Order: sequence, then structure tokens, then C-alpha cells
Amino acid sequence: MAAQEPGIVHNFPLLRVTMAFYHRRSWCMPVRALRAVHTSVCEQGESAMATNMQKWSAEFLGTFWLTFGGCGSAVLAAAFPQVGIGLLGVSFAFGLTVLTGAYAFGPVSGGHFNPAVSVGLATAGRFKWGELPGYIIAQVLGAIAAAAVLYLIASGKAGANVTDLATNGYGEHSPGKFNMTAALVTEVVLTAVFLLVILGSTTKKAAVGFAGMSIGLCLTLIHLISIPVTN
Repeated sequence: MAAQEPGIVHNFPLLRVTMAFYHRRSWCMPVRALRAVHTSVCEQGESAMATNMQKWSAEFLGTFWLTFGGCGSAVLAAAFPQVGIGLLGVSFAFGLTVLTGAYAFGPVSGGHFNPAVSVGLATAGRFKWGELPGYIIAQVLGAIAAAAVLYLIASGKAGANVTDLATNGYGEHSPGKFNMTAALVTEVVLTAVFLLVILGSTTKKAAVGFAGMSIGLCLTLIHLISIPVTN
């Protein structure tokens, strides 16, 4: 092949690489290399290089960020006079916290930030059952810490009467006054869809590097649907 290429190609290595991509055997190699990187980051979360404490810390911080960013936007900014972000803003806030958290902490722990996600991944054979308790404890503690910080901030406003921190509910605790059956169906269906998106976005056949984006946008859509039902 080298003897048949024009002299100008030999002088410009970038052209040689570009031409190689048009040959089937050549372009398979870099694609396989990218897949290998994608697999180690998205599926394994670089678990071989991270200790349990590092993984738990990443899950704690990621869940803290998800809870603080999502619920914080609902409590502090959703109904702010004249410039409140409303339902659309809160939905995007949840999506953005997952998107940014996935890229920040995902390489360490896999970026679950939710017990339902951890259990779902374990059920699908993509996560070890033995690691589940540590992840769930870290996630619960991260959420509690975020709620405590958010409560401290919300209580600092003059005349504040903090009765809840954007908690879920049905009946009188549902923004649209939906009953328990509607709330249960909404939560089960949307959680299942969320897990399917996560599993599909992190498979070997998925586009490299876009898992965090698709998962974050999925969570945004989920909140656009579910906030009126269960908050």
C-alpha cells in the first residue's frame, strides 16, 4: 500500500490516517479502541482503579448534588417572584445535576446516585450485588446531607415556614391532587424507562461519550411528566 500512495500522502501523516479510514480493515481498529475506553468508563466505572471508599464517596457526592440541585431549584427558585423557573426549570435542574454528576463522578463509581438505579443495574447483571449495600448507604447519606443543607438555607429567609423540601406525594401532597394509584403507576413506569435508558446508553453498542447526556435529558423528560403527579 505504501508504494502505491502519492508522495504528498507520505509527507502528511494526517492524510494517511484519513485515507486509512476508507479501508474496512483499517477503520475497525480505532473504533474497537474507542469501544474499549467506553466500556471501562461507562460500564465498569474504572472500578478496578477505585477503592470502595472512593466509590462510596463519589456516590455520596453525586447523590448530594442531585438532591441539592434538583430539590434546591424547586424549593428556592421555582416560585421566586417574577423570575421563578417553574416546572420546566426544575425539570432541567434535575437533568443537569445528573448530566454533570455523571461526567464528574461516573468514572469513579459508575454514577448511580439512586438506589433504584443500583438495584436495576445489579438485576441486569451490570453491577455486583455485593457492592449494593455500600452504594445504597452512601446514596441515602448523601441525600440526607443535601436535605439538611437545603433546609438550613431555606430557613434563613425572613418569615420562612419550611414545611417540606419538595418531597413526593399523592392526594393532598400531589400538585395535581392525583390519587395513590396514579402516583404509583407514574413512579413505576418512569423509573423503569429511566433504567432502560441507562442500560441502553452504557452498552458497548452505544455512542461513545454520550451516556451522561442521554441519561440527563431522560431525567429532564421524566420530571416534566411526573412533577404534576407526584412532585
